[in-house]
Amino acid sequence: MPGAQGAERRFEKIAFVSSGTPEAEAARARLVADYGDAPRESADVIVALGGDGLMLQTLHGALAAQTPIYGMNRGSVGFLMNEYREDRLLQRLQEAQSSVIHPLLMTASDVRGRVWKARAINEVSMLRQSYQAAKLRISIDGKERLEELVADGILVATPAGSTAYNLSANGPILPLDTPLLALTPMSPFRPRRWRGALLPDKASVTIEVLESEKRPVAAVADHTEVRDVLRVDVSMDRSRRLVLLHDPGHSLEERILREQFGY
Repeated sequence: MPGAQGAERRFEKIAFVSSGTPEAEAARARLVADYGDAPRESADVIVALGGDGLMLQTLHGALAAQTPIYGMNRGSVGFLMNEYREDRLLQRLQEAQSSVIHPLLMTASDVRGRVWKARAINEVSMLRQSYQAAKLRISIDGKERLEELVADGILVATPAGSTAYNLSANGPILPLDTPLLALTPMSPFRPRRWRGALLPDKASVTIEVLESEKRPVAAVADHTEVRDVLRVDVSMDRSRRLVLLHDPGHSLEERILREQFGY
């Protein structure tokens, strides 16, 4: 979702973070020497140096402060990152286009009666813990929609996360500004022809584990895992707003659109 243009922003205090690889650390040292390094809690913008894994960590770290994040690729894939260049950084920040995303909130109840909450930028997934397929019941907004899914698991993906695990599981790619969530099964066995669903992003998804002792299931919100779950509730958390900055012509919306055409 396009946001305010660079002329309306002031990025005077920059916080640099790196993935910790030698290449990323060397880049950080050079940039800090040129532009300084503000504490993250008081920065106007965070510049992340690494790959998509670092970007995901940085987004989670910025959930409370909601500081804009501009990534430069010092990793491998770098789908969420901009091209790495050390020159004209302040100008690039001013000219950057913004994309706004909201995380998912996962509430998971386990077999010991404990309740866990975690947020996900990409997806909330449920995965079998043993050699046996999981058996899951799916309800949307309190209404049962699938009595029993037999599969390796299932995931709920945001538009921003639709090109990650969701795409690997043959889920649909969602344009960033579409008000939808992808509900995608992983290796479904029954029902044979069910390949998932597109849901309004206001929907509340409830997934219950059937035969939990015989077929244990773990729930994962990005990198937070809860094992032996009985029930997982997933909804979009609109109280949290994250802003990603990308160079003109390379916005997250544009990258997701390109992904649909295979380039």
